[in-house]
Amino acid sequence: MDIRKIKKLIELLEESSLSEIEIVEGEESVRLSRSAGMAPAAVPYYAPPVAAAPPAAPPAAAPEASGGEAQEDSVPEGELVRSPMVGTFYAASTPDAEPFVKPGQQVSEGETLCIIEAMKMFNQIEAETSGTVVAVLAENGQPVEFDQPLFVIR
Repeated sequence: MDIRKIKKLIELLEESSLSEIEIVEGEESVRLSRSAGMAPAAVPYYAPPVAAAPPAAPPAAAPEASGGEAQEDSVPEGELVRSPMVGTFYAASTPDAEPFVKPGQQVSEGETLCIIEAMKMFNQIEAETSGTVVAVLAENGQPVEFDQPLFVIR
């Protein structure tokens, strides 16, 4: 794995509230984690065989699910649009532009809702269903985590 990519991951970890991130590319994998008072550390290693990967996945998903449930209790009813990746949430294409969507606005399936920047790549997040935007749950310019609710559409 390229050292520049690892440095970008370290920067992303430092700018976010995440405590750990793991990236797998083919047979190579990098896990970055931080502990209180220490800088993030990069530890490259080879990923285990595919057959051994599924047992490792559920423990990592369990803490996210319990934290997400508490957050979702305060979310209005409707279809949740979740972040497909870790990155920085942007409500508009440029800092001085109008947001793509606002609460109360009608949206169509496939319409751009926001942009998430991940490793200098800007990814447009589109509505999966048509409806009215009930709530915008992320703040402009703030980091978002994978599967974090971003919008509520009814």
